[in-house]
Amino acid sequence: MAVKELYTPKQVQVLRTLKRKDWRLLINYGAVRSGKTVVDNDVFLFELRRVRKLADELDIAEPMYILAGYSSKSLQNNVLQELSNKYDIEFKFDKHNSFTLFGVKVVQTFTGSIAGLGAIRGMTSFGAYVNEASLANEEVFNEILNRCSAKDARIVCDTNPDVPTHYLKKDYIDNKDGQAGVISYHFTIDDNTFLPRDYVMHMKAGTPSGMFYDRSILGLWVSGDGMVYKDFNKDTMIIPRAKLPDDLTYYAGVDWGYEHKGTIVVMADDKQGNTYLVEEHTKQYEEIDYWIRVAKGVQERYGKRTLMYADSARPEYVSRFKREGFNCFNAKKNRLSGVESVAKLMKQGSFFVVQEAIESFLDEIYQYVWDEKTGEPIKLNDDVMDAMRYAIYNMHERIKAKTVKKPTWLRG
Repeated sequence: MAVKELYTPKQVQVLRTLKRKDWRLLINYGAVRSGKTVVDNDVFLFELRRVRKLADELDIAEPMYILAGYSSKSLQNNVLQELSNKYDIEFKFDKHNSFTLFGVKVVQTFTGSIAGLGAIRGMTSFGAYVNEASLANEEVFNEILNRCSAKDARIVCDTNPDVPTHYLKKDYIDNKDGQAGVISYHFTIDDNTFLPRDYVMHMKAGTPSGMFYDRSILGLWVSGDGMVYKDFNKDTMIIPRAKLPDDLTYYAGVDWGYEHKGTIVVMADDKQGNTYLVEEHTKQYEEIDYWIRVAKGVQERYGKRTLMYADSARPEYVSRFKREGFNCFNAKKNRLSGVESVAKLMKQGSFFVVQEAIESFLDEIYQYVWDEKTGEPIKLNDDVMDAMRYAIYNMHERIKAKTVKKPTWLRG
């Protein structure tokens, strides 16, 4: 089978780099589903074979190599399971979660926190593969580079973009000093020529404008600029209550407050994939008893089993809601993922707000802007935005976990 039938042109560029000897750090970065991880997984295998050959020349019985990822789960999903499915490799782990492949001992470490230092501190490695490198704690990433001190050791990374001031971009990708030995390849979604055209078309059309599009589709290291929800259209998305469809699934988001405003929003989904904001209750200087009365009203109107996703910053309030009989959960508060889930609905024209329901929504959405330094929304006057994000992100992730199976051709 010809190479072009197995790899995209951009992936072939990466593989050709393995024959060169002028680099120490290879970084493949860019869009989602662009083929970065697929080729890096194969590069990982090629590098293990290279290390075994090098160790034989140096008369080293068991060379060591670092496999790093944000968490055990991400490494399993992104690397080990993919390789097992593709090549029928059976990984046999020792009590330290390491394994041997092609005569090389592979030591796993997790880069999501400083604790990842413990697994590799003191070792001498012949190389490393770092998955999701932009998520790596900087101190752990630096330690991985330091540990790769054996003869001709090389480090391979893949990552989606982050803010342009991120250490991986600023200190490594932008480092053009030949002595640094850094090579990088930029991937866009169009570089994955194996993706079906209709999938790429839907991704481009459905990805929110601005930062999300630039990162996910174009693979650019950018910060947000201006209004977070650029695709919100007041003229088409504000509707009268009379236009609400029947047979809706209701759920709520709760953002606790006192000095700043507290909010309970009620959202609803129809069977066509549209989401509606049907109630908003926003008040300042109110105690928990007030919010219990509001939540009881929500129960009376939409049912006792209405799911409520609440800010986990006040666990005593969440516990009180549960004691009062509300179907309340600590919300997953991933800000960018949550914002993206809301923004996608707006981009697709599937988000609507009941005109009679809103109090602070319109004031907040036009003031909800990006912080160019952090790459996240500015934490100011965002109570309704937070409650709405908790509700939509958590409810839709719950649904996705029950129904979605990733097609094999979407790997990468």
